[in-house]
Amino acid sequence: MESIILSGERVRLRDWILTDLEAFAHWQQPGHRWQELDGPYYPGPKADDISGIVERIKTRIESGNFSTPRQNLIIALKESNQLIGQVSRYWISEETNWLAAGISIYDPALWGQGYGAEALSLWTGYLFAAFPQIVRLDLQTWSGNPGMMKLATKLGYQLEGRFRQARIVRGEYFDALGYGILREEWEARSPK
Repeated sequence: MESIILSGERVRLRDWILTDLEAFAHWQQPGHRWQELDGPYYPGPKADDISGIVERIKTRIESGNFSTPRQNLIIALKESNQLIGQVSRYWISEETNWLAAGISIYDPALWGQGYGAEALSLWTGYLFAAFPQIVRLDLQTWSGNPGMMKLATKLGYQLEGRFRQARIVRGEYFDALGYGILREEWEARSPK
């Protein structure tokens, strides 16, 4: 299977490699700031589960068994190839070609510097190219994640849905937010 590398100015999206596993295991341990923002209303892996997750990824790397189109890619710094996060995709409704994108930058020291915008831009372009049947792409977040709201807007995703007080985080209610961008809107922003 041919590996995928999508290069921007400062980051690249690429397939997993074995040297990613140590850093990935570190960032998956409970207690990191990114976990407080990335869907904290869903239970994350427990510390005891992480070695099993890493082992499954290692098996996939060694076998080259990556889905086509990719389910996720690593976000790496272009200069060092060091893992700093990942992008992902999931179906909201495969029956109606309704796909959503996700992104996580793990180290808070890298937030707000444009790495996420570059990575999500590359990923959005990849998903529209890889899924010619989709006419829209979604990004879901919550009102307690201002960085993700700003990122979505910066890339042309429009706020399309607000479900008031639909998420509970640390005993407080927050809104669930749905952003979307149409293929024609993306292509107008990013001409070929």
